[in-house]
Amino acid sequence: MKNKKNLGLIAIVAVIAILALLWPTIQGMLGEKTKEYPTRDISMTVPFNPGGSTDLTGRALAEPMGKILGTNITVANTPGAGGSVGSLAVKNAPTDGYNLLVDGMLAFTSMPIMDTLKTTYKEWDIWLATFTPNVIAVRKDSPYQTIDDLIADLKSRPGELTAGTAGPGSAGHIAIELLKSALGIEYNHVPYQGGNPAIIATLSGEVDFTPQLLVEMEDMIKAGELRALAAFTTEDIVIKDGPTIPSILKTVSNMDTYLPMGETTGLAVPKGLPENVLAKLDSTFESTIKDESFVTFCNNKGFIITGKNREESVEYLSKLSSVVSWALFDAGIAKVSPEELNIPRP
Repeated sequence: MKNKKNLGLIAIVAVIAILALLWPTIQGMLGEKTKEYPTRDISMTVPFNPGGSTDLTGRALAEPMGKILGTNITVANTPGAGGSVGSLAVKNAPTDGYNLLVDGMLAFTSMPIMDTLKTTYKEWDIWLATFTPNVIAVRKDSPYQTIDDLIADLKSRPGELTAGTAGPGSAGHIAIELLKSALGIEYNHVPYQGGNPAIIATLSGEVDFTPQLLVEMEDMIKAGELRALAAFTTEDIVIKDGPTIPSILKTVSNMDTYLPMGETTGLAVPKGLPENVLAKLDSTFESTIKDESFVTFCNNKGFIITGKNREESVEYLSKLSSVVSWALFDAGIAKVSPEELNIPRP
């Protein structure tokens, strides 16, 4: 009997010892569920220079998000290596919800292929906020009145017409490469250091056309300085107080697999955040994209609100990753074959 009592006491002592060892972990798990978020300021990293479409969207998100969360969100521009410098900084930061990334998804999905950062969208939780399509535009005195005129000349003079883009692998470059693939045409690629120089080159006649983002050209299209020939969208684009831009599908019907093509900007955090923090970001994002200040910003700047939650973003990014990766590979720009990363052709 005495031995049984001793064994019982030993078992109780052992359980108490184990609980004592595990208590900090248990406390952490319990606290995780009840801990308030946020309790301090939040940092939002934009991995590009100020003034671009990604930066504009990030700042437009930061203000209403901060109000909804009851804290300050500080936007920090960390450019370099096609967005990989800022993305890496957030990826290596603590996964606690106080380090957010706002990035353009073309750059984000191309980083593995360009071998600038070994991460994929599957390693992040992402909310997609805005979209702006690529639009083919020419100067106001260009002989090309329609996209059919331009395509006819591209076919009759292969490799002679010049297209100014924001650089190799940019949204505009990818768009023209997709058009090239669909039609079997050739063109002379003239890369610039950003979208604005490419647009200036188009205005001056230095290049024949440019396939830049709509938000970068909308004011000049409205003013009649640029003529928009086609949008890389499945539907026509109606510009308020401006012209209607026809969908490229009206002329090139076999491009539907690749559309829409443009820049989608989203909010991202590395996988591994506490569930209560993710839930708070879910509800905050949903409220932010409906916020009056954000809606007004998008309307004024020509952004389309996508408003895709984490689950919806996965399907969208799967398609985008496929389109972007293979377009870069076929253009001879990619450093890594999409096959090595198990990325299927679109």
